[in-house]
Amino acid sequence: MILTGFLGFLGYAGCNLFTSCSYGIPYAEYGCPSADYTVKGAVVNNKECKTPIPGIRVGYSPQEWNEEVFGPQPEHYWAESNAYVITNTNGEFKLTGSFFDDGPHRKINVFVEDIDGETNGLFQSKMFEVDFKDSTHSGRPGNWYGGEFTITTTIQLAEIIPDE
Repeated sequence: MILTGFLGFLGYAGCNLFTSCSYGIPYAEYGCPSADYTVKGAVVNNKECKTPIPGIRVGYSPQEWNEEVFGPQPEHYWAESNAYVITNTNGEFKLTGSFFDDGPHRKINVFVEDIDGETNGLFQSKMFEVDFKDSTHSGRPGNWYGGEFTITTTIQLAEIIPDE
């Protein structure tokens, strides 16, 4: 009796952790609300012709690098092996990550890096912030899933001209 009163005081009275109160559909309420955030498009050179660049790594870092804690940041911080994709022969990419569901308020840092040496030319690395405020939203949001937010962009990289 005392335990029931104490749990009620904390807001647990009449709560069933395995059933949705509004629909009666069973589900486990573990984790946090998440959504998929997709950045897709193409990487091109910054010349007038905007030639697509294959073999470019495009990725995100799920956490900001804290130099005070970790020291100087490596040239690019790839926190997870699935946190990046490589552009195809048309310079196209599609990068998707699951993050806490901020809806269209999410901002993600995206890193772009030439990793194939001189094979397709040498290009400068770049980091930019993707803001999902103008994203398209698809999917049917569920109890803990907010659907997918997608932004399409073209990334221009400056070519590095080697000294002769």
